[in-house]
Amino acid sequence: MAKVHPGVGPRFPQVVVLIGATGDLSRRKLLPGLFHLSNAGFIPGCRIIGVSLDEIDAEGFRGIARQALEDFSTRKPSASEWEAFAATLDYVPLSSAERTLKGAVERAQQSLGGETRLLHYLSVPPNAALPAVRMLHAAGLSQGSRIIMEKPFGTDLASAVSLNANLHEVFSEQQIFRIDHFLGKEPAQNILAFRFANGLFEPIWNRNFIDHVQIDVPETLGLGKRSAFYEQVGAFRDMVVTHLFQILGFMAMEAPTSLEPAPISEEKNKVFRSLLPLEPANVVRGQYAGYRSEEGVDPASETETFIALKCHIDNWRWAGVPFYLRTGKRLAEGQRIISIAFREPPKRMFPPGSGVGAQGPDHLTFDLADASKVSLSFYGKRPGPGMRLDKLSLQFAMHDTGLIGDVLEAYERLILDAMRGDHTLFTTADGIERLWEVSAPLLENPPPVRFYEPGSWGPKAIHQLVAPHAWRLPFERAWRDPNRVGA
Repeated sequence: MAKVHPGVGPRFPQVVVLIGATGDLSRRKLLPGLFHLSNAGFIPGCRIIGVSLDEIDAEGFRGIARQALEDFSTRKPSASEWEAFAATLDYVPLSSAERTLKGAVERAQQSLGGETRLLHYLSVPPNAALPAVRMLHAAGLSQGSRIIMEKPFGTDLASAVSLNANLHEVFSEQQIFRIDHFLGKEPAQNILAFRFANGLFEPIWNRNFIDHVQIDVPETLGLGKRSAFYEQVGAFRDMVVTHLFQILGFMAMEAPTSLEPAPISEEKNKVFRSLLPLEPANVVRGQYAGYRSEEGVDPASETETFIALKCHIDNWRWAGVPFYLRTGKRLAEGQRIISIAFREPPKRMFPPGSGVGAQGPDHLTFDLADASKVSLSFYGKRPGPGMRLDKLSLQFAMHDTGLIGDVLEAYERLILDAMRGDHTLFTTADGIERLWEVSAPLLENPPPVRFYEPGSWGPKAIHQLVAPHAWRLPFERAWRDPNRVGA
């Protein structure tokens, strides 16, 4: 018998229409996530109807789902758990979905008994999103349902406005959940708790005490089979608007009136409205050596696989504080951090050679990986005679609590929130359109791409961008290893 989590999951059983059910995202994240949510008792009842181009039946879909759990789930099902999950699965080929999908949904609802909720997940390429929306409408499955959309949410302001207008012909804004898996991670939500539940930090979370902020998401991976897709979007459209700016919104927002979806979304949107338009002179675009020779890439491509930029929030809290954002492919390390640099105090009282200031300002750092970590660096005196200072740090890791097993994977958390109708971790049409609006100067006049070697930290021009500061990655002090005895 699955454990029940009252107050955490949705009130009613769920029927999930998973469009793109045999695709890579579905196999890697969505099917394993839905299995865990069902098996762990987060959902009071669930039926999943797969829809895709593959001309298979329900048994064929169950075979794909079984292999997906074997290959990608961190929680391998027992024989009885698999049998229970397999019984929740059904399948409708896309070719007949407009005629037969509603019948499959009604059968699923009847099998659950009582009141249910309907959730559509569009795990499809961008050009297939609106056709899928129209198919759901034609099948009579739009009214009263909820829909999860994958990025990109447009590629510029005009396309975002058009996309939202087309969506709103079928679904109201309250029905739409634009998913960003970065915000589904435990550490992103922990920023809210850290800021607003602790009297130590919120009073200094402003321009008077913070010198600058870095949001840094380098990736070691290349593009694999995504080169043709990436050629159309590049690093800025793929990562900055949909991920890094969303993290910036959580980090920079004012205190909401309550921890409810509407107040939190409003405070995030205030941050986006306060963002100054991006200046091309404050942007470095890069492309790793060898990208142009990859399949599906124009030999003269100017698409960036790396982007670093400086932006400003023109409001009372953050005026004058630069925010530095960086992300790219084939870089030296894979990290996801927010690093907050505090203003340095006067140091005249310290003797020459003391080491004060030699390793930069004090930093508060959030690691946005699933296994959440936080670090606060500071100067402390080295033991012995004289006044010699070293950079030290206080570090916390989720492993320290013994609760790491309770962490929901990002997609699991976001699917659960959509089932509950909770928009807290999802962006709005207004927010997305505003971000494309401030991005217009860069998109209209992008600086030329600069080449960088795979395994590096990007083009050398990034150091001029952040000067007189320095990039926090690579760290001057490594994270403590939670598996090392005495760490």
